[in-house]
Amino acid sequence: METIKSYTDLEQSKKLAEILPLESADMYYFLDPTPAGNIYHIVIPRIDFGIKTRKPEYNEGDIPCWSLAALLSVLQKAAYSIDEDADVVLDSYKTVEWHLGINNSDLRLITEPNLIDACYEMIIKLHELKKL
Repeated sequence: METIKSYTDLEQSKKLAEILPLESADMYYFLDPTPAGNIYHIVIPRIDFGIKTRKPEYNEGDIPCWSLAALLSVLQKAAYSIDEDADVVLDSYKTVEWHLGINNSDLRLITEPNLIDACYEMIIKLHELKKL
């Protein structure tokens, strides 16, 4: 059975950082250079209630990372720009795969065993079609 992912992996994050606004990321991989080589640690910015939440500030070598909520937000904005009545459609009825699409558009469904991967693939597809 596929492990459930909560956020984009390092390679997905590197690719998304090339095509998405960095402010759409809500996490990041912190670069920790060690004598044995570079290690990346996931950082989830702390939320202080009553204080305006700041977006992550990156140091050289840090890589933005997207949670499922951040990816769905990107997709929802893309769907709205395609058609004001469009919406992100998710389905996993009686399967171990996720089917993700945008209704009111000609975009085919993306099918992946993991929802993070499905969102990532849909964002790549939208980028290729210049619909982001």
